[in-house]
Amino acid sequence: MKEDYYDILGVSKGASDAEIKKAYRKMALKYHPDKNPDDKEAEENFKKAAEAYEVLSNPDKKARYDQFGHQAFEGGGGFGGGGMNMDDIFSQFGDIFGGAFGGGGFSGFGGGGRQRVVKGSNLRIRVKLSLEEVANGVEKKIKVKRKKQAPGTTYKTCTTCNGSGQVTRVTNTILGRMQTATTCQTCGGAGQIIDKKPSDADAQGLKVSEETVSVKIPAGVVDGMQLKVTGKGNDAPGNGIAGDLLVVISEEDHPTLKREGDNLHYDMYVSLPDAVLGTSKEIDTVTGKVRIKIEAGVQSGKILRLRGKGIPNINGYGKGDLLVHVNVWTPKTLNKQQKEFFENMRDDEHFEPKPESSDKSFFEKVKDMFS
Repeated sequence: MKEDYYDILGVSKGASDAEIKKAYRKMALKYHPDKNPDDKEAEENFKKAAEAYEVLSNPDKKARYDQFGHQAFEGGGGFGGGGMNMDDIFSQFGDIFGGAFGGGGFSGFGGGGRQRVVKGSNLRIRVKLSLEEVANGVEKKIKVKRKKQAPGTTYKTCTTCNGSGQVTRVTNTILGRMQTATTCQTCGGAGQIIDKKPSDADAQGLKVSEETVSVKIPAGVVDGMQLKVTGKGNDAPGNGIAGDLLVVISEEDHPTLKREGDNLHYDMYVSLPDAVLGTSKEIDTVTGKVRIKIEAGVQSGKILRLRGKGIPNINGYGKGDLLVHVNVWTPKTLNKQQKEFFENMRDDEHFEPKPESSDKSFFEKVKDMFS
């Protein structure tokens, strides 16, 4: 089971942004690769801390994590569940280390410089899901147009930075000689430049091609949730790594069911004779149709709860319920015989309203729905 992000950083769920940042800096400095050369356990702890901080330092991602846990990023999100590399960490959070370790950079494992790895750009696509697909989970085959390295493209070492991806400058200041490192403008930090490329490739040696990507979508996702498929974005030039494919969930309306969190609502209309005499009705659920019994004398506004017939909780906390709202349909037009019947029933004691203690008011029913 994936470790809780708050536990990784050693902070409470109500910790402030400053406390989260302080906890991450303390842990990152402790397990920094320059301080722990060739230590795989320290490297893993360093990555786990960065993954936790990447989510908890972002208000939107933190809110999703607090509500859905790790399931909010299933298939991706954050750093894709640990699929990050050290260059991603230092490119995003290098400023956290301040002056430590040469101003936030790192020398690599076991010393000897390390070239920056360039990452390709991300792609975003919206996927529409029916309510049944949301409830049961689904695997979607998606056609994606992404940039890939064109066949026949070759690269050579950048002569400006000699393959390091960075250009070092030394300047004299009042405080002495100061050294700064910036991304090489010639190769964009890749350490390589185009040697040969086919005529139909772009300036980076990339070519657009269509690819079918399989995306596993877990049950219980919500509209607007974003999943990430690692490595299915645009390729990077040279030895860089591909970007990611961001899949945004769009939930389609159901013709008869309405979703509210993990619960579903269904409006069922019954005729006056059926309400008086009782009946059975077939209704829709996300797993097919079911038949339910309507007791004789049912009142309009009664709510029948079908437990476990709603949407699975994305954190695995069971399923929601299906709430069936009974609406007794009153006819608007009657023939002469029908009118005479109801005229005769005006003073009949059986037709006098006699609410019982079990017949809850509208406000009590609303309260029950949210309890």
